[in-house]
Amino acid sequence: MEMDWKLLRRAACGAVALLVVLPVVAQTSGVGAQYDSAHVYVAPADVAAFARCFLGTFGGVSTKQVVSTVTPTPSSTTSQILQTPSGIVSLFGFTTPVPAPFGAERTGFLVRDLDVAIGEARAAGAEVVVAAFPDPVGRDAIVRFPGGVMTQLYWHTKAPSYAPLAHLPENRVYVSLDAAGAFVKSYLQFSGGRIEQETLHADGATIGRTGYFFRELTIRSAFGLLKVLVTDGALPWPYGRETTGYAVADLSAALQQASSLGAIIEVKPDAANGHSAMVRFPGGYLAELHQDSAAQ
Repeated sequence: MEMDWKLLRRAACGAVALLVVLPVVAQTSGVGAQYDSAHVYVAPADVAAFARCFLGTFGGVSTKQVVSTVTPTPSSTTSQILQTPSGIVSLFGFTTPVPAPFGAERTGFLVRDLDVAIGEARAAGAEVVVAAFPDPVGRDAIVRFPGGVMTQLYWHTKAPSYAPLAHLPENRVYVSLDAAGAFVKSYLQFSGGRIEQETLHADGATIGRTGYFFRELTIRSAFGLLKVLVTDGALPWPYGRETTGYAVADLSAALQQASSLGAIIEVKPDAANGHSAMVRFPGGYLAELHQDSAAQ
């Protein structure tokens, strides 16, 4: 399909920003951002504390906790979905060792047809590292994009119905200089998305490195927002460990609530880091939090 590309260049804070605008996001297997979850693995003893802190920070509810096998090989875990206005989490508390490569996948993407989505992923240059397998509510597979980015694709026998999110989260992906081109090309083809913004010299203070500049892209698709951070890999703690950036209506209030419920604020927001915070929730899950610009 022929695209009508419009390229806008602007100088901002000494950086060159590229804004790419396409007419629409192409139709793919994606269903909607409200169905795409961050996968969080914590020790069974930390499940309740994590759920209480996460829901207390963002609001929302949890599905009923169940104990099941969610891998194609024998295992057992508690499993529940935390549904918040800022994004959802698939929360696992394995009571057995976690079979490889589970735990390395960052997210779960709901797709319309699993077999079609697997074919689309392969055609886009991704590899299937766990072939399609049944779970208690549908079927799943794990794919790996160039650069090592892994995600789980899932399909439910009974289609879920979730309300749209109030605040769209960012799937945050750190990739190397060598793999960035291949990753972006592959993900764009698979997701049918568009590059909304590309900054060639983003301020390294936003990832803890004052005086350093890196490439940053934002991609929008039916799977939601994807922020790609292209760096040399020299990342100070805790950057690179987070998988999701959560937008909230009131950042100060969210951080205060998270801290009161047992979270640790690893990086406090300030002007240098773009008023972005890094939070470690009970059980060790790291997340970036930022003010939703639409709520300001």
